[in-house]
Amino acid sequence: MTDYFEVHERDGAARVGELRLESPVATPALVDDVLEDAGSLWSADRELPEGDESTLTVLPHRSFPGGTAAEVQDSFAVDHPDVEYPSVAVVSSETATDHGSDAYAVSDVQSIRGHGAALVEAVVSVRETIPADTALLFSGVATPRNVALLAYAGVDLFDETAAVVKGTEGRYLTTDEAYFLEDLEELPCSCSACQQPREEFTREDCAEHNRNALEAELGIVRRRIRDGRLRDYVEGQARHDQWLTAAMRELDSQWGYLEERTPILRDAQINAATEDTLRRVEIQRYADRVTTRYRNRFKNPLVLVPCSATKPYSESQSHRQFHDVIQWRAHLVSMTSPIGVVPQELETTYPAQHYDTVVTGRWSEDEKEFVAEVLQRYLERNEYPKIVAHVPDEGYRDIVGRVEDALDLEITYTVPAGGHPTDDESLANLGSALSGELKYSKREREHNTVRAIADYLLGDGAGDDLFEDIQTTSRYPKIQVRDGEETQLATMVPQYGTLSFTLEGARRWVDSDAPTKRVEIDGFVPHGSVLAPGVVDADEDIRVGDEVVVEGPNAFAVGRAEMFGREMHESTRGVACEVRHVEEK
Repeated sequence: MTDYFEVHERDGAARVGELRLESPVATPALVDDVLEDAGSLWSADRELPEGDESTLTVLPHRSFPGGTAAEVQDSFAVDHPDVEYPSVAVVSSETATDHGSDAYAVSDVQSIRGHGAALVEAVVSVRETIPADTALLFSGVATPRNVALLAYAGVDLFDETAAVVKGTEGRYLTTDEAYFLEDLEELPCSCSACQQPREEFTREDCAEHNRNALEAELGIVRRRIRDGRLRDYVEGQARHDQWLTAAMRELDSQWGYLEERTPILRDAQINAATEDTLRRVEIQRYADRVTTRYRNRFKNPLVLVPCSATKPYSESQSHRQFHDVIQWRAHLVSMTSPIGVVPQELETTYPAQHYDTVVTGRWSEDEKEFVAEVLQRYLERNEYPKIVAHVPDEGYRDIVGRVEDALDLEITYTVPAGGHPTDDESLANLGSALSGELKYSKREREHNTVRAIADYLLGDGAGDDLFEDIQTTSRYPKIQVRDGEETQLATMVPQYGTLSFTLEGARRWVDSDAPTKRVEIDGFVPHGSVLAPGVVDADEDIRVGDEVVVEGPNAFAVGRAEMFGREMHESTRGVACEVRHVEEK
């Protein structure tokens, strides 16, 4: 494989990459532009050797035809590993294999167009077969309406064929509809093709507009990927066509494919505007880890409270009122859609403080069912001497009641019917419910917060394995973790609710029973970044954003992953992880 394609930024399965030709091309992109820029780099003169049907290079100024690899091979020229130009292998979605190419064109795309399940199956099967740092090309299907979903699924390259053909047929494409040209009294676009009077607008102009609209939509997609917010956009965009909605939901069911590629943290806020948000990897992952890894270490009663618009919750006016009454006599857990339940120790951990939701005062049945399931799993795992529900009627009471019945619990409710949790009567009831309970200390809270985050990030029991005997300094949420000899082990990162290890902390991690996320490198000493070619092996459970230990014959280091584990091992280019601290052996 050559080095003509490199992934720079990721948003789940979607990537912004660079196709390095005479003029670098940012992907997702139209392959027609790639061919125009490529010039002589894309060979058109070579003949296909007999029996060689594997790695192929696209001809210049040609879009990819449909059909099987055997049917389209005459349109391509062979690329061998020692040839200095980019290569594209034509593969079937059912029989795709790794040919060592820079990109892979799927030959049977036309047969799956309009079928959500078939589309997702094709993308996933090819992506799981070819190396992570290669481009995937779909020809003859991209339109302004569907290209965002296709990119979200993991497609990098497209052509203008479908958009141009529809234009010549008199179909005027936008991001939400395909209009018959004769039905348009005015042109709802200001691109160069649409600058002339409506009566002079021809089908050739319509084809040019369609291409412009597709190019503009790809620009939006690239921006969304860079911002880490493509999913928010796709949830709205997929609503314009039933098969796109079906494809998005089918993709959500491909948990292994999406989860592996989805970072554990990011700066972008999640906009929970539709119920499809409940199926997002970030939401499902958080709920899963809270109910399988987190363990309550307090011996105090549990108080269930509603969420707040302000994040983290403890900084909101309502939660400050709750704290004034509770006074560290109970363990606080917030209930919210779309997150589920949020223990107070994990209120800053992504995405608990990185979402916003539509507030109507009414819960949908899907929301109730999801939060009730998470709460039930949480209470099955964690025991409390007493449970207090300080929640209003608006959906919360129904959710708690379902779990109370399912687990045969006795729960004390402190908000009167029709009341609000911050009413004087409600707060007085909460105080009475906790009368006589002992307070836990600031030290206990900070230690349990550090352990809970370690459990969440590394695995069940990791907090006790790593931080059984620790000291904490600084002030929540900027907690520093030290051992008994005052050696710093880790620091809590409040903007993501994660832990950043020092070298000494990394050594303790390696020596403990906690699952280690390890990257093995060649015999060099990394400074700043570890590039993928230097990675010998990497644990497959590493996700983008994970804390990782980097080890090689000459170095021991700790840092943060920029690729998922399998991608580190497969890739021949790109930054695998950023190193924070390094020690030469």
